[in-house]
Amino acid sequence: MQFFVLVLNREECLEPILEGMLAEGLSGATILNSTGMMRVLDGDNNVDLPMLGLLRHFYSPERKNSKTLFTLIEDEQRDTLMRIINEKTGGLNHPDTGIAFSMPVSFAEGVKKKA
Repeated sequence: MQFFVLVLNREECLEPILEGMLAEGLSGATILNSTGMMRVLDGDNNVDLPMLGLLRHFYSPERKNSKTLFTLIEDEQRDTLMRIINEKTGGLNHPDTGIAFSMPVSFAEGVKKKA
């Protein structure tokens, strides 16, 4: 089992991703509103970071919020979920799209396993 996390900067892609997940039998995700560190620092006029100008071109300043999706999936579902995410976003390799990662889960209670 994997703990899968997607931090999605392109919020308009969230519903298509969720619909794609349901079509593939993936459900049970939780979505939170989130804000990245550079967006918080960029909004603080009292912070003077020399690297901020350099880093600013890596993300779109008009986007202030992100969506963080997390879910538990079976190991073999990770490639399917990443395919859905990359199809709906155009690929996480594009700047200011998002990041995804997963970690092995050694314990989970309250999770209904499919028969």
